[in-house]
Amino acid sequence: MSDTELLSLIRDDQTSRYGFSILVQLYQTQLYWHIRRMVVDHDDANDLVQEVFLKVWKGIPSFREDSSLYTWIYRIAANECTNFLRKRRLHAMIPLVGSNRNIAERLSDDPYFTGDAIQLKLQQALDTLPPRQRLVFTMRYYDEMPYETMSAILNTSVGALKASYHIAAKKIEDSLTQD
Repeated sequence: MSDTELLSLIRDDQTSRYGFSILVQLYQTQLYWHIRRMVVDHDDANDLVQEVFLKVWKGIPSFREDSSLYTWIYRIAANECTNFLRKRRLHAMIPLVGSNRNIAERLSDDPYFTGDAIQLKLQQALDTLPPRQRLVFTMRYYDEMPYETMSAILNTSVGALKASYHIAAKKIEDSLTQD
């Protein structure tokens, strides 16, 4: 189903709920894992997915279709994740970088985390990145998203994204080889 067809269903009062349920089915799993990689905690990821879809539902009437639904929804998710990470760190009075101990404790207590020690160490390294670099790294490394798509979502140049990814990858590499 094309974006135009889906938007028509959602914008029609008689089929809006049906159209929106299709949209949720299309993007829910992919968004969950994207958000989960950013915020780590299962419950936080579920809450943010709901927030994203709530914003999408409220924003559909004013969606101008300058970009694809995918791009627009991921832009909302990226902003929600970035804001959530900033608020969490400010609220916990943790510096913007270096909350490795906190992340390690949260992951070991998380019944949904099934990773091994290497994945835990990678997640700890990711946690040292500023939210924007973390987002770029996650989108490129885990989601294997092309820079052009990332550029549309984040409203940033491809060159800036490549630089940000390179810096993030170098920081992670340094963090992983420290011990």
